[in-house]
Amino acid sequence: MPGAAGLELVPDLAEALPVPEEGGLLYRFHLRPGIRFSTGAAVTAADAAASLRRLFIVGSPTADTFYGAIEGAEACLRTPATCTLPGVHADGDTLIIRLTRPDPDFLTKLALPHASILPADAPAQDSGSTPLPGTGPYVIQSYDANEHVHLVRNPYFREWSPDAQPDGFPDAIHYEFGLEGEAEITAIENGQADWTFDTPSDRLGELGAHYAAQLHLTPSLAMWYLPMNVNLPPFNDIRVRHALNLAVDRAAAVKLFGGPRLATPGCQFLPPGLRTVAYCPYALDLARARRLVAESGTAGQSVTLVTDDSPAARAIGTYLMDVLADLGFKPQLRTLSGAIQFTYIQNTQNRVQLSLTTWYADYPSAQAFLGASFGCSAFRPGSDASPNIPGYCDPAWDRALAAAKDAAELAAADRALTDAAPAVVLFYPRDPDFTSARVRDFRFHEQFRWLIGQSWLAP
Repeated sequence: MPGAAGLELVPDLAEALPVPEEGGLLYRFHLRPGIRFSTGAAVTAADAAASLRRLFIVGSPTADTFYGAIEGAEACLRTPATCTLPGVHADGDTLIIRLTRPDPDFLTKLALPHASILPADAPAQDSGSTPLPGTGPYVIQSYDANEHVHLVRNPYFREWSPDAQPDGFPDAIHYEFGLEGEAEITAIENGQADWTFDTPSDRLGELGAHYAAQLHLTPSLAMWYLPMNVNLPPFNDIRVRHALNLAVDRAAAVKLFGGPRLATPGCQFLPPGLRTVAYCPYALDLARARRLVAESGTAGQSVTLVTDDSPAARAIGTYLMDVLADLGFKPQLRTLSGAIQFTYIQNTQNRVQLSLTTWYADYPSAQAFLGASFGCSAFRPGSDASPNIPGYCDPAWDRALAAAKDAAELAAADRALTDAAPAVVLFYPRDPDFTSARVRDFRFHEQFRWLIGQSWLAP
């Protein structure tokens, strides 16, 4: 379901959303009767339990971050091969999950593809390019990581909940890989394809002018931002972090990105879809920014900005060179391939001072959006995968975020983080989707993007 309603949890394979028991430590899921895998085999609670264990056995990257609260998860993370995950078991048609600590986002995490239910006899290792049976309206008929994925209807699927898992419209979905962005656009213009995952940002103005009905621009739970390494000069001084926030013209950054149709400027960390209160204490004020840099005594220091090589990132990076120079720094721009830039700036050993990157919500949770990028647990010194790129860690803020139970408390955490300024938030992008003229009923989900199975093609 598109829009805000699509972010509300509804029961899917379970008959109802369970009411947490024992202070949020126990969940009971009663499975719907009659659900079958794409092989025709019945789905059981034992399959569900085995699927959660398999996450740890195969070393899923989200086993710890998403499902580490399950009883026995710690032992499974240490020795995956002997994982029994005692916090998960089946009792007839009921799946029972016990946690070691309350997790307010646990049901949301179970609704993600990471927790998809597979047959209990699914191989206990990465299946590679061999598709595994599922329960949705489509089944993968063929897959080649270098060429394509082809989906056809699952003959055993029945629509048991239109809100959770509606039936699809197309008889088949064929997704090809390997073309460059320009070639993908040309294929759509020529009627040889119907959609591209990555619409080149430098073509959006033209596409909007010539194909207004085919260019879909929808808000996403994301931000473009500049993480500042709070453990390295000059950004270990909060005055410098405030100065850069005050010196950046966010409207200019939006213009370089493609204009106000493509992004909304802002300076707080929660994007519009995850917040209830707008807050921005950094109105453009270059004079004040210069005074703060002068007070810090950091003028004249070298600052290297690391961006990727996309046209938008290059343009914004060039603009930021002027901003840093105006503040009295000696700026340098380092551009890396988009294939490695995000990995590079997450490696703490690379000692990146300043970078330009994006963050998309793993799932629709304000608490998780903040904690994943700025929580102490996300900062891993000496690691090559530290998603807290600024290295910001404030235990008191962590506790306040973890304890937040309503929108007001989350807004307070967002405000405190914005004031601490571990990064410069530039804007919140809209997702561009360019489709062919024959695509009908385009529906966009803020987390899962285009709901392909809900569209159809005109003859």
